[in-house]
Amino acid sequence: MFLQLPFAVQSMRAIAIAACGLIIAAAATAQSLSTFNPGQPWPDEDGHHIQAHGGGIIRIKKTYYWYGEQRSQGLDTNFRYVSCYSSRDLLHWKFRGNALQITDPENLGAHWVLERPKVYYNAGTRKYVMYFHLDDRSYKLARVGIAVSDRPAGPFVYVKSFRPLNHESRDIGQFIDDDGTAYLVFEDRPYGFRIARLSEDYMSLDKEMCLIKEHMEGGAIVHYNGLYYAIGSALTGWRANPNKYATAPSLEGPWSEFRDIAPPEKNTYGAQSTMLLKVAGRKATTIIFMGDVWKPKTQWESTYIWMPVEIGDGRLWVPEPRPWSLDIHTGAHQ
Repeated sequence: MFLQLPFAVQSMRAIAIAACGLIIAAAATAQSLSTFNPGQPWPDEDGHHIQAHGGGIIRIKKTYYWYGEQRSQGLDTNFRYVSCYSSRDLLHWKFRGNALQITDPENLGAHWVLERPKVYYNAGTRKYVMYFHLDDRSYKLARVGIAVSDRPAGPFVYVKSFRPLNHESRDIGQFIDDDGTAYLVFEDRPYGFRIARLSEDYMSLDKEMCLIKEHMEGGAIVHYNGLYYAIGSALTGWRANPNKYATAPSLEGPWSEFRDIAPPEKNTYGAQSTMLLKVAGRKATTIIFMGDVWKPKTQWESTYIWMPVEIGDGRLWVPEPRPWSLDIHTGAHQ
């Protein structure tokens, strides 16, 4: 026997079915991604826009882990969150949860800051070590914070904060050289940005490699065909600017003059550098410029510009953003 449901129940049921349909459609869209689409919303496997801003990536065996600032709507403002995503191909990402979720760890007061998280894996201690910029609302603290975990997706546990090698530190970047040595890149506002080697257990820094006397943030480094390439962004807050690069035969320098990585009038296509990701495959090596397109008033809508750079013989250039694809096994891009 057929029973007629009350209109309100029918309406609720229709809404629920429609919502499920949207979720399924969004997930299907995420799974059907075939190209990187710089500057566009980037859905994870559940169809939600990826929230990994100012982030960094490490590779463990065949899996990439992407960590970044979690900027979703509706978050508890008493906490700061670092998200974690995993992928086998750098295009399709699975949300693994918030790897770090902490309240004010140093009594910094309202609007305290946790920015630009970077994670390193220490094979000796078998620990995942997360560095991030930790500050108060006035950006006077200028320290790095450290949290550790036994697993890549966390949970990470806060350990301490400090000024690396007793220098101010705001924006940070990570660099892992081809020999596995790990470095931190950090902005020391009075002087420039510094490159320093992590200690054996990654819980501190043991040697400064170089001070690059340019007032830049968003520092990133890659080693390619015998040269080190360093890029950075001018100090213009949320507003995009022409990012620049320099080269050196070693991390100690000497570093060349800084040159534009894209047409200066394009302001790096609206993005700010966060990392240069090296993908070395069986046949080719692709260097990916990773940049954030910040939307300060709607931070959850901030997008990403990932583009393969033109690099070699001392030149690094980010071409106009366009859809592109990557073969993670061969290392070639199209």
